[in-house]
Amino acid sequence: MPETPTVRPGAPERLSRMVRLATVSAELDERGMADFDAFRDLLAELYPLVHEHLEFEQPHPLGLLFRWAGTGDADPLVLMAHYDVVPALEADGWTFPPFEGRIHDGSVWGRGTLDDKGPMLVLLEAVENLLADGFVPARDVYLSFGGNEEDHGSAGRAIADLFQERGITPWLVLDEGGAVVTAPLPFISAQAAMVGVGEKGLVSLKLEATSKGGHASAPPKATPTDRVARAVHRLHPNPFPKRVPVSARAMLRSFTPHTSGANRLLLRALTAMPWLTARVFARLGGEPAAIVHTTVATTMLSGGTAHNVLPSQAAAVLNLRIAPGETVEGTAERVRRVIRDREVTVTVLDGNDPSPESDVGSPAFQAIEAAVAASYPEAITAPYLVMAATDSRWFHRFAPSVFRFAPLAMSAAQRAAIHGVDESVTFDSLERGERFHRSLIEGLPASDPR
Repeated sequence: MPETPTVRPGAPERLSRMVRLATVSAELDERGMADFDAFRDLLAELYPLVHEHLEFEQPHPLGLLFRWAGTGDADPLVLMAHYDVVPALEADGWTFPPFEGRIHDGSVWGRGTLDDKGPMLVLLEAVENLLADGFVPARDVYLSFGGNEEDHGSAGRAIADLFQERGITPWLVLDEGGAVVTAPLPFISAQAAMVGVGEKGLVSLKLEATSKGGHASAPPKATPTDRVARAVHRLHPNPFPKRVPVSARAMLRSFTPHTSGANRLLLRALTAMPWLTARVFARLGGEPAAIVHTTVATTMLSGGTAHNVLPSQAAAVLNLRIAPGETVEGTAERVRRVIRDREVTVTVLDGNDPSPESDVGSPAFQAIEAAVAASYPEAITAPYLVMAATDSRWFHRFAPSVFRFAPLAMSAAQRAAIHGVDESVTFDSLERGERFHRSLIEGLPASDPR
């Protein structure tokens, strides 16, 4: 390896070109495959060495899998990202058009810059730069890219299925999830690289009530809309039990040495008394509250056909993120008990149980810590529970070390822009993200540490 590693200029411009392709998986039926096909072709143009030196296969029309052969035969590293994005409209108030890929004031702006084309870019940048230097990893490295993670993730699942069919158990799987943040908790002001060690489950439930309808001038005691509205109301405040997952206690322990005074005493108390942590986090609301219980969000409501006609049908769709220790079926059953109305049916539309939490004492987690130290030396590496679903959940069936971390620094405003308005990433984050992946790949052990 040369003393000064290769770092190609122009990463922001390459990300800008990725953003311009509107790979919106939720609109695939309307838009067609053109942008997805163009994106695959763009990768070949932007990363010629990756396409020259890595084996490529496509286990799914939207699943791209590259294999970088290593010098040894130890279990491989799998680096994941997805290249589809959620919808975005200029009318929502974007400063710059969401699919323009505007470069402005040291940042790239547009849908996907953080979720998840930016993290995908820094991964590819690192591999391309290492190939330019003639580097060969100590074990196989796979690059796994899904094109419909935002729409149930069948491409990511097909890739994981392929590994399982071939009997390949990754040493480490790393996908999106956490990021480098400042003040991860209200009483923690340090910068932290938040590494997801597990993720909550997910279920969508449909609540539905029906009747014969009729004229609005003579309403019955309870119409379908009344019943569904009452059912939704009974789910607030949150009826699910509050528990502290293993990852949350590990997170608190990781922060404790970096605090002092009252904050250190508070962290020690929270670590020692999970029941207290559950209550404190629930009172804090937002992300801390979501850590300690299953969340309930009403995302869709429907009912009625005219302003003077009693509805014959009304429905609501709930999106619940399931806490560790609970299940899809158990969650649906609790909802039925809480709404207490036999005239309201509760149907599971889709869902999956929470993933297990990977071991923070493993050599794989230590490899992530070392790469964080090389790219964000000022940051604490801390485990946490991921609230959203990722494609990495498909690997948990057979891979013991699955973690979730996008090596980009994100302010609170940037995190809020994910799936929102004015998504953007700084040039500095892209540089550090490339450094993270380069360090991780360079530091791979030739054999599995015992």
